[in-house]
Amino acid sequence: MTTPLIIDTDPGVDDAFALALAVASPEVELLGVTTVFGNVALPDTTENALRLRALLGREDVPVAVGAARPLVHPQPRLSSAHGSDGLSGFRHTLPEPTAPVDARDAVTLLRELLEAADRPVTVVPVGPLTNIALLLAAHPHVKPKIARLVIMGGGLEGGNITASAEFNLWCDPEAARRVLADEDVPTTLVTMDLTSRCAVSGEWLDDLARTSARAAKLVGLTPDYLATYRRFLGIDGMAVHDAVAVAEAIRPGLLTTAAYPVDVECAFGPSRGAVVADRRLDAPAGRRVDVTTGADLPAVRDFLFERLGALGDGE
Repeated sequence: MTTPLIIDTDPGVDDAFALALAVASPEVELLGVTTVFGNVALPDTTENALRLRALLGREDVPVAVGAARPLVHPQPRLSSAHGSDGLSGFRHTLPEPTAPVDARDAVTLLRELLEAADRPVTVVPVGPLTNIALLLAAHPHVKPKIARLVIMGGGLEGGNITASAEFNLWCDPEAARRVLADEDVPTTLVTMDLTSRCAVSGEWLDDLARTSARAAKLVGLTPDYLATYRRFLGIDGMAVHDAVAVAEAIRPGLLTTAAYPVDVECAFGPSRGAVVADRRLDAPAGRRVDVTTGADLPAVRDFLFERLGALGDGE
């Protein structure tokens, strides 16, 4: 059976790889894409999603516009890792969209897709969790229709936007806390601790670019992002955080997890946006989140390459 999937995203270079991975995977039924502010402002994340949809030849998939700002406090700043337009300044190299955004807002699209689904849907939020918090708060009746949330975010060993916080959770800590600590939906948290270890090399990207015209376009979006990760990681390579989360959604168990109570720091200070997992053996009973702890790293990279390498050239 296919896996019905919805991706909530703020494209973003690694988001582009995540969307491509979903499209390239034959066992995925991609029901919809919703956009949120994050790496760049909402108009840019939405434009990027539309152009990526056109590149991937899936303009049948609805794209709906979501939250332009966090639930409570303004986003302090955008990411600089993805360049001026979110795609290393190369958005103009992608096809012009021929299909518009969906007339529904993101929360409405999420609700209606879940209500209409004939079996539970995997929802993969790979940006700030604002849309997901709004959905679960306003429409709790859809929770049984969610097979699992597979969230890219957080870091138990530190952050990337601050010493403590990973970017997605830092953008809207209140929304992240609502989703991770308060809701009773099965959840896997794919942390940057693991996704950074799954980084792909410059050689890997070069090899991928040779597989098809679409893959070459995808790799062509990476220069600013790759330069950032050369500084972050000290290697000729980059993390494809969001694609790793989608990989886990497609192939459950690809990543190793442990179940912990999880909270998110919402106070102002150096730890704002940090995820806190209670890893004590006698942690209190209650809500648990499956937090990634490890993986067969070569197997993850091989899976990504196999699928992305099958994108083809399009028409």
